[in-house]
Amino acid sequence: MIKTENLSKIFRTDEVETTALDEVSFEVKQGEFVAIMGPSGCGKSTLLNILGLLDNPSGGDYYFNDKEVSTFSERQRAKLRKKNIGFVFQSFNLIDELNVQENVELPLIYLGMPASQRRKRVEEVLEKMQIIHRRKHFPMQLSGGQQQRVAVARAVIANPHLILADEPTGNLDSANGEEVMNLLESLNNEGTTIIIVTHSQRDAEYAQRIVRLFDGQIITENIK
Repeated sequence: MIKTENLSKIFRTDEVETTALDEVSFEVKQGEFVAIMGPSGCGKSTLLNILGLLDNPSGGDYYFNDKEVSTFSERQRAKLRKKNIGFVFQSFNLIDELNVQENVELPLIYLGMPASQRRKRVEEVLEKMQIIHRRKHFPMQLSGGQQQRVAVARAVIANPHLILADEPTGNLDSANGEEVMNLLESLNNEGTTIIIVTHSQRDAEYAQRIVRLFDGQIITENIK
């Protein structure tokens, strides 16, 4: 599903050049659950942004479903993202002015799905995430764990092939964090490919493979 070859990312300012990724090559097969670990500043989030088509690499190749996408325009990347990728962030990234139902529905609006189909799909997903009883609440009326459930619901609403999660339990206590990881594990068991970036060894243990980065390079890959 995903393959990178000598992927590099360099950030430049007038005075400084920083290599965030240094010729990273790896693969993720359809249906895998992969955790990316490493110290702060090692390139984890940069790699996730490129895999999620939120950014382009400075060099190397990126194949998504056997198509080379590293030089795609923003319009091409956005089209591919909408149909294939769901995102879960540490900070939830919910829209405060929208209630739970409206936040989760948003990706379906972007896809042009008719309103009646949207309502049915949102109800199905909120039920699955056990948050339907809060559908008329706004993000600020929810606990951190509930907000992350809504974020996961929004990520899966369009049936993406891939979910990318950046520190999905970073702002949660251990009990709520475990609930979120169990949700991701359940989605993976149903066939969704999951890639998480995490500092948590406990969260990484949910994955089938752990990739460790250091100074922008893969130093180890452990298959469980």
